[in-house]
Amino acid sequence: MADLSVKMAGVPFKNPIIPASGTFGFGSEYTDYYPVSVLGGMSLKGTTLHQRAGNPPPRIAETPAGMLNSVGLQNPGIDAFLAHELPLIANEDTVKIANVAGSTIEDCEEIAKKLEGTAIDMIELNISCPNVKQGGVAFGVDPKMAGAVTRAVRKNTTKPLMVKLSPNVTDITEIARAVEAEGADAVSLINTLLGMRIDINTRRPILKNNVGGMSGPAVFPIALRMVWQVANAVKIPVSGMGGVSTWKDAVEMMMAGATTVQIGAALFQNPMAPVEIIEGMNAWLDEQGIQSVSEIIGSVRPW
Repeated sequence: MADLSVKMAGVPFKNPIIPASGTFGFGSEYTDYYPVSVLGGMSLKGTTLHQRAGNPPPRIAETPAGMLNSVGLQNPGIDAFLAHELPLIANEDTVKIANVAGSTIEDCEEIAKKLEGTAIDMIELNISCPNVKQGGVAFGVDPKMAGAVTRAVRKNTTKPLMVKLSPNVTDITEIARAVEAEGADAVSLINTLLGMRIDINTRRPILKNNVGGMSGPAVFPIALRMVWQVANAVKIPVSGMGGVSTWKDAVEMMMAGATTVQIGAALFQNPMAPVEIIEGMNAWLDEQGIQSVSEIIGSVRPW
């Protein structure tokens, strides 16, 4: 069998496959399907400083080869997460990644402090959230704001810091370089693309929030392109995601430059997707006579 282990931001992963934040709950919800220890890691549900009820329904809409969501980071808050959710998975033999989000830089700093000394192995900072102190503009669409929130969190944690990038920008490599310069140990991308559906009978958007994040197979080529661009623009490792549904998609992501691969929307259709992707990738590596999955990282040969 091929060696599936990789190292990202100094953290060893037994394999490169990670269920993406917002699609895997806090991990314990999936233990009826398989032991989460088979996974390389898991990015836990986005967590804010205080409890959030999320957006009003309807907040999910289908779209060809994908879905829109405007769940709105519904979560119990960091204190409830630490008290009730983390203990359920603390001893699982897999990399535990806390996805954190905030409406202000101070929120993000406080969450980072609270995660110190816990079983969390890595922080994934979601910078697609609106900065309420800057008129609601998302941190991740402006290099200065992205850099500022990264710098603040970096000062308040000793844990490896991965920053999750928004694709809703003109040049994602500019944002990637900004967070790298301010201390990010890795970047993950892409977060969802902004989309919309309309009910032609009511003439209203299907989502109560009007717009939502698009994910699923339809976004894969866009995500792959951005992963390739970012991997060639920064020196820190990349965790690739966006429409990955099969082991072939995961191999493509790694060839484009991703060290790890996150699986999101595919889980809603097939909860076993991460396990099947691990098995399929391993079989392909054996077929190809490739001894280590690390050999394929960034191996694409552009014309």
